[in-house]
Amino acid sequence: MPDKALLSLQLDHLKELQARYESALADQGFDSLLIASGAAPYRYGDDQAWHFQGYGPFLHWTGLTGREHCWLWLRAGHQPVLWLHEPVDFWHANQPLAEEPWQTFIEVRSSQSPEAPVLDDPGSLAVIGDPALLDNVPGEPNPENLLRALDETRVRKTPYEIECLAHANALALAGHRAARDAFADGESEFGISLAYQQATRQREADAPYHSIIGVNDHAGTLHYQYYDTQPPGHSRSLLIDAGVRFRGYCSDITRTTAGPGESHFAALVHGLERVQLRLCDMVAPGVDYIDIHRKAHQGIAALLSATGLVTGLEDYEIIEQGITRVFFPHGIGHFLGVQVHDVAGKPTPPPEDAPFLRLTRQLEPGMVVTIEPGLYFIPSLLDPLLEGKVGQHLNQELINRLRGCGGIRIEDNVVVTETGSRNLTRDG
Repeated sequence: MPDKALLSLQLDHLKELQARYESALADQGFDSLLIASGAAPYRYGDDQAWHFQGYGPFLHWTGLTGREHCWLWLRAGHQPVLWLHEPVDFWHANQPLAEEPWQTFIEVRSSQSPEAPVLDDPGSLAVIGDPALLDNVPGEPNPENLLRALDETRVRKTPYEIECLAHANALALAGHRAARDAFADGESEFGISLAYQQATRQREADAPYHSIIGVNDHAGTLHYQYYDTQPPGHSRSLLIDAGVRFRGYCSDITRTTAGPGESHFAALVHGLERVQLRLCDMVAPGVDYIDIHRKAHQGIAALLSATGLVTGLEDYEIIEQGITRVFFPHGIGHFLGVQVHDVAGKPTPPPEDAPFLRLTRQLEPGMVVTIEPGLYFIPSLLDPLLEGKVGQHLNQELINRLRGCGGIRIEDNVVVTETGSRNLTRDG
């Protein structure tokens, strides 16, 4: 059971959401809004459905993941109404709903039907959710301007949301420690995954995303998706990118560990962590997130030079020649909330020098971002560079030695405060 302080914060959160949503509805000319939680689609040619975690706006209000065919109705000046789908069914169990104070703010009704409820006097009604489930539902489905306005309500987190994110970080860190210990014991990627799940008490399917667990050269694939079931002959490195959901909110943490005898790789891990901590310290109101991304390239250029991976070039030349983009090909991070890559991050397209950046905004208090620089040895990116005109400046012998370690990523979750930032991951 969550503590009373968190439950009290949730009531404040709901009051704030009511105000934000009422304002958005009025601006867009709607009297009420019906939100569908969604439902898992069935796999093609099969009678099994994909795993389900819920539609973002529904989770923003309720935090109830895994609840299919539920509906939330919002009206200005009225108590929100939530219909929970609770069919009489001997095939499946209905998940019990714990009694909590938020149920005094939202009226909860039980429904055996998966269909949208019949609404009394909805006025001008908007309905949002998976379009496949909105056929024959009265109201305007997924109005584009309203959806954009509702996305904006999720950009600045309430104190309740921040504490949920902090708790999700604390739970995930227990898993990361267990994963590191399993790696030290010589476990396989599959064994490391089991250790992480055991420590977090969370099924892989319920995690906010599929955990990335790469041992040795697998760490060089950014979203490595397979788990070897057999331990490697020699454990050189571990990269684990894994989080936890808590009351709908996600953590997203990455750590890299060097194996025994990997002194060069361990030095790179240490060096990148120093860069990462300086980038976290940059998070503050008024800072352009793109500037943090560009500062990451400066730090990586300095690290490449200091460790002898690149020689004969000034740091700015390492960046200008595109070398840092080969070692660090992704963006520095993204918004975080009820979705891992939370919404409304790119009101403007990313710049040409950062095409994969998921966040292009100036930072404001209440925003929660990830800071995740990386340094990888990716053959498909490195080999053309080594064969090109700048190849003479790369230490090919050292690079070849480190290829088997795959790569490094270090990721924290950071809140923008009124005066600076709070690192939820390091606090945990």
